[in-house]
Amino acid sequence: MSSTQEYWLSGPIPDVPALLQPAAHALLQSVQEAKEYLSEFPEDKLWEKPFGRASVGFHLKHLTGVLDRLLTYAKEETLTDAQFQYLKNEGNGENAPTSQQLIADFETKVGQALKCFKTIPETTLTNERFVGRKKLPTTVIGLLFHAAEHSQRHVGQLLVTVSVLKG
Repeated sequence: MSSTQEYWLSGPIPDVPALLQPAAHALLQSVQEAKEYLSEFPEDKLWEKPFGRASVGFHLKHLTGVLDRLLTYAKEETLTDAQFQYLKNEGNGENAPTSQQLIADFETKVGQALKCFKTIPETTLTNERFVGRKKLPTTVIGLLFHAAEHSQRHVGQLLVTVSVLKG
């Protein structure tokens, strides 16, 4: 696939249920765009917050963290202490990995998500799930769709922040 072609035009992803294809494509598109936008990004600007907005580093860590948490809820599991610690530190740039490592972490998490998608029977996509301490109701497909659209939203914010910081 060329880097200018969007994933949704590349055909079905093998073994991913038809109803999850759009979410899978959006996650893969998010990885592709994050790599593209951060090409030649100055590492010393990774944790800058232009105009008081979230840093590039935050967006990269958040992409991985949110996807991990939403997959946990989709599996009907509760968050671990490690996941809560990760959430707490998403905006912390101290001892943080490079932008390229953060992108690699997100790409790994997207790969794990796609493996998970392949195990989900379509007949279970409307099964109820609950989110957070308040046990807010949703469904399996609701969580997976939100994971994809949330990733796309943060990649869009990432583009704007990178553009501002690169000048």
